[in-house]
Amino acid sequence: MKKAHMRTSAFAAVAVIAGMALTACGSDSTGADGGTGGSGGGSAENAKVAFLMPDLASTRYELADKPLFEAKMKQLCSSCTVIYQNADSDASKQQQQANSALAQGVKAIVIDPVDSAAAATIVKSAQAQNVPVIAYDRPIPTTPADYYVSFDNEKIGSMIGQSLVDHLKKENAEGGILQVNGSPTDAAAGLIKKGIHSAVDPSGFKLLAEFDTPDWSPEKAQGWVSGQITKFRDQIAGVVAANDGTGGGSIAAFKAAGVKVPPVTGNDAESAAAQRIISGDQYNTISKPIKTVAEAAADVAYQFVQGKKPAGKTTLYDTPSELFTPTVVTRDNINEVLFQSGIMKASEVCTGEYAKGCAELGIK
Repeated sequence: MKKAHMRTSAFAAVAVIAGMALTACGSDSTGADGGTGGSGGGSAENAKVAFLMPDLASTRYELADKPLFEAKMKQLCSSCTVIYQNADSDASKQQQQANSALAQGVKAIVIDPVDSAAAATIVKSAQAQNVPVIAYDRPIPTTPADYYVSFDNEKIGSMIGQSLVDHLKKENAEGGILQVNGSPTDAAAGLIKKGIHSAVDPSGFKLLAEFDTPDWSPEKAQGWVSGQITKFRDQIAGVVAANDGTGGGSIAAFKAAGVKVPPVTGNDAESAAAQRIISGDQYNTISKPIKTVAEAAADVAYQFVQGKKPAGKTTLYDTPSELFTPTVVTRDNINEVLFQSGIMKASEVCTGEYAKGCAELGIK
């Protein structure tokens, strides 16, 4: 959910679509309902949509979410403009960015909140001006947004946790598990944490300790795991980390301590995580094709801009929602899921020291 993103959210490597400015092109993008605007009325043509992302620690937002959302919006409405901002892990800054977007007359706000509780203020301010809010990737539990688009975060937690538990049992591993959660201010991280516990708690493996990682920081995850290595050392059978950043930080802690790296999980399918899986340093990650949620969010935003009210396929926190199911990735299926599917390119991942591992796995 890096962060996922989820914080925790990658990331599936996607080529950067650079310099995409969605400026007015003069085409008529009215909807079937006659082209009424967003909740406040007006035409969909030349409408502005805000796309507010939470941090720069996760590479996915700049490299994938932003260009993919922009591209889909341009396809749907060539005259619409996307106002993109990244809060760089600062909830106050994100509030300012939302205020600025509202002042510029946006017809919808798509937001991946830095702080899920603090984002309630943004929702209230926008809705008071009849501007719909689409929560993206991370939910806003305390004040319902108008829509929520994400992968199923609780399921992500249970999937990476169960994958690790099954692997440890297959290897007849002994010892306990460290749990490295995401940011305590991220509601999606809380769902992932709940899912992890649903797999780890009844597994028979002792939960040695767990940590809520501020801002999904890999460095803070590494620091915490370093302390646990000193405390538990050979008792650590595995580490269930909530995303690839915290997983990478965990792996770095073991290497710095000169201790064999146990199986470590991840989430987001970042390219660096794919390389760690190929080299054997990381056990798994979660493939969440960003294209899926980015395009779904753009479609929902455009419906709101047209004055429509899209119906959710489910409900979460009293919010109409669409939750997609991701895929667990290990060495066993990484070629099929990430490379043969076209999500990643071997030429970008199988470089230098990783070329040998790619060849062994048939990645080309």
